[in-house]
Amino acid sequence: MARITRKELKSDKFAQEVGLTVTFFEEHQKDVVRYGGIGVAVILLVGGFFVYQRHEHAARQEELALAIRIQETPVATVATNGQHTFPTQDAKDQAAIKAFADLESKHSGSDEAQIAEYYLGCIHSDQGNMADAEKNFLNVANRGDKNYASLAKVALAEIYFSGGRFDQGEKLLRELMEHPTIFVSKDQAAISLAKHYIGRNDAEARKLLAPIKDGKSAVATIAQTLTSQLPPQ
Repeated sequence: MARITRKELKSDKFAQEVGLTVTFFEEHQKDVVRYGGIGVAVILLVGGFFVYQRHEHAARQEELALAIRIQETPVATVATNGQHTFPTQDAKDQAAIKAFADLESKHSGSDEAQIAEYYLGCIHSDQGNMADAEKNFLNVANRGDKNYASLAKVALAEIYFSGGRFDQGEKLLRELMEHPTIFVSKDQAAISLAKHYIGRNDAEARKLLAPIKDGKSAVATIAQTLTSQLPPQ
């Protein structure tokens, strides 16, 4: 799954672009439509979540950058050009989990801690450890500011859907539609919900997609693709 790089961490331009999420949706629209489960949650919100602007907390930034560097390290049995690698995905995950968990514990309540907790949720979900992923996303949803919380709620909704808790997932996405943030727009929340209605309540899916699909944005293109999956009226 995509994550912010250390170079992008320092980029104001990146923050401006990703804050709009348009480029992200253009690049990943096929995956958004195709895949279910927690992967879609990450796809939907990565574009908005890793908006990170420079501020005075340089030490916490550096710790976060170090944790991200671990997460970006490739898995390979043989290193090339002196590049550091991990021998297995499990070894990499354990190192990344420790780095993010230490940061979250040390700087609890900070923006960096919220990002670290979200990373932990992503790693745990990649491992199929949905119980711990749910805890991580819940912590961000309940303790983070409204923007970070909104992103965690999208991920949390996907966990609920994948676990058969449709009503809980729907409730979170309906709340986001009523109270969008700069990271999760009303349209993005509606698309996420519509995807889970397809095959379950096609009329409701169509209702959610109708106001979005006639636009010209990347989000509208996703809505058009999802609408094409619905049976003819």
